[in-house]
Amino acid sequence: MIHFPPATSGDAELFGEPYRLSLLSLAATIIIIDDEPQNLALLTSMLHRSGFMGVTALTDARELPALLLSSPPDLVITDLHMPECDGFGVLEMLTPLINNERLPVLVVTGDDSRDSRQQALRGGAKDFVTKPFDVVEVMLRVRNLLESRMLFQDLRKQNRTLLESAIGTSRELESTRVEMIERLALAAEYRDDQTNQHNLRVGDLAAALAVRIGMTPEEAGLLRRAAALHDIGKIGIPDALLRKAGPLTEGELRVMRTHTSIGARILGGSHSPLLQLAETVAISHHERFDGSGYPRGLQGSDIPIAGRIVAVADAFDAITNDRPYRKGRSVEVAIHELREQSGRHFEPRLIQALDSSVAANFA
Repeated sequence: MIHFPPATSGDAELFGEPYRLSLLSLAATIIIIDDEPQNLALLTSMLHRSGFMGVTALTDARELPALLLSSPPDLVITDLHMPECDGFGVLEMLTPLINNERLPVLVVTGDDSRDSRQQALRGGAKDFVTKPFDVVEVMLRVRNLLESRMLFQDLRKQNRTLLESAIGTSRELESTRVEMIERLALAAEYRDDQTNQHNLRVGDLAAALAVRIGMTPEEAGLLRRAAALHDIGKIGIPDALLRKAGPLTEGELRVMRTHTSIGARILGGSHSPLLQLAETVAISHHERFDGSGYPRGLQGSDIPIAGRIVAVADAFDAITNDRPYRKGRSVEVAIHELREQSGRHFEPRLIQALDSSVAANFA
């Protein structure tokens, strides 16, 4: 049996355990391809004497694809010049594994021409040995190739673990941010709605309207949460305006309308689909279907559908519940007022959806 040099302290620092890579190498799966049975027997015997038990020998390279499916190799040793399918064909078959899995291929051949060597290396071979060969040299090359292979696998596992950890941390941070923003929205709402229910009601009604016009339950569920953040920008509006019992002056209205832009800034810059949708809702839920809304004066289908939906849900809830400047009115009155604004303030399709869903539930 050939004895490999013991691992050094440097190996221990790199890989954690002194003989770890040697043990992994000895557990490797190796495929040998050569059309000469005596060459196969020699290489197989050499590998077995060195402790490699997972060795499969092929005299016909056309059997390789089926073997790759059942037993992916850690190393392939191949001759170059063989009938039916030569070593260059083997390299072509192995290209996906060479590129994606860093599969090492060792070419062992009697052809020592420069052209053959260069063609094999261009095809993905990692090393090249000519016959007749030195047994110890071949085994050391096998060990080195397997160590590189195992190192690649270790690094990929570490990268995957780090990525999963980073994703988990990112998700946790994003979840925390969403929770903080939702709490901030509650604080903003509490300043002009002592029940703290307006946001939830708007979210529920927005989701019902979304389903009514054909959105999926998943899309409607996301809109429910996003719609509940529509007025988060009111956190930046003075209490004197939010709680004013009478009508607002033109200057006060201009200040009040900035809550859409404030909300969008609070919610902006996130990778979370929820907060991205909430940003859209915040900036667009006071746009009007005829283009007379704010802050951008969008018209018709230029207004995001989420903003169009929340505009209807927000208006209905505002009419039917007490506000600082007036008492809530009946569902019938709310439906009548929204119908009057169909095609002007609101999209007609959504008023029809409101008729068929909310009117039936509240009648």
